[in-house]
Amino acid sequence: MLEGKTVVLGVSGGIAAYKAPEIVRALRREGARVRVVLTRAAREFVTPLALQTVSGEPVATDLFDLTQESEIGHIDLADTADVVLIAPATANAIAKAAVGMADDLLTTVLLATRAPVVVAPAMNVHMYENALVRENLARLVKHGWTVVEPDEGALACGYEGPGRLPDADVLVEAVGSAVAPDDLEGEAVLVTAGPTRESLDPVRFLSNRSSGKMGFAVARAAARRGARVVLVAGPCGLPDPRGIETVRVETAEEMAVAVRRRSRSATVVVAAAAVADYRPAKRETQKSAKKKGAMRLALEPTPDVVASAVVRKPGRLVVGFAAETTDVEERAKAKLERKALDLIVANDVSAEGAGFDVDTNVVTLVSRAGSEALPLLSKDRVADAILDRIAALRVRPSKKRVARTKKRRAR
Repeated sequence: MLEGKTVVLGVSGGIAAYKAPEIVRALRREGARVRVVLTRAAREFVTPLALQTVSGEPVATDLFDLTQESEIGHIDLADTADVVLIAPATANAIAKAAVGMADDLLTTVLLATRAPVVVAPAMNVHMYENALVRENLARLVKHGWTVVEPDEGALACGYEGPGRLPDADVLVEAVGSAVAPDDLEGEAVLVTAGPTRESLDPVRFLSNRSSGKMGFAVARAAARRGARVVLVAGPCGLPDPRGIETVRVETAEEMAVAVRRRSRSATVVVAAAAVADYRPAKRETQKSAKKKGAMRLALEPTPDVVASAVVRKPGRLVVGFAAETTDVEERAKAKLERKALDLIVANDVSAEGAGFDVDTNVVTLVSRAGSEALPLLSKDRVADAILDRIAALRVRPSKKRVARTKKRRAR
């Protein structure tokens, strides 16, 4: 997500500053170079040495550091940043940023940078709800900064409520959104994810090994790139992604109903769910007792969510998935034609690193124009590769380009 990007992490003086090393690690896992700016108050909670160790970079602490300022260090930080993250952002740091103060290294960098800025407030609940703090945050948003709302829960001061610094993965997602292309802005993307469960009785069910990780990755990546996203998810252990409308379902029938209702307004549908192909012909109302001998189970087909529930209309892109173990590309091409898909993502789930419930995948993108085999990648990077193809398919010529084309043809 952040490969080749430089993140300047500003740490201000709240108790949540102790989480800064974890944030640095999370950013570096996504490929970012992390340069840390530590305020004087923040040094009461976390040391420069700790942050230098985890970042692999010198930690900047003082606007008047002779070594750093011999090279105009605050301008260097501002210029090299692809994005600035302030985490935690105290009420004091927010107030100074909102009025354009530059009385320390961090606030000076904030005035000098032209990079997007992400602010993660963390403080006592009463401070966070104070009208002046809310006005200051609104002012930052008005000027194009991104504010990551704090989590609710038990705070260090003993109170309960909003004010906790979100987990590092939430902050990384916000940083990724700040630097991601906005090539899906204006699109309404519907994503299905995870398995379905088809009940035998109140205790037992038929299902598959899908974890939902691939579909969730697509939903997050689409949101980062500016799309309005709805995620229809079968039963899996993943939390609802922040800022994404998530509809939880259990059976194939429930997924079909949810998709039918929400696909009407979608411009892109990405069907990543591993929907059960069959369900018991009869569901027992009581738990079936174990008996001697074999058990015969009558099954019937479940609804084909893509074929029957996705409302089709001109201009809507529909992307399917094909999880196979043999003849992967051939079966994917057949499915592409049979279900009238625009693109299908095929993978051999028996291959190492490409099965269910892992963080990586090896896929081939198949369309009528041809096939593109991708190497082993994280599911987040596979999601972006899929969306790159979708964005290319969604490109429409601008009005100016159309006018120029017409003029050339008239000549």
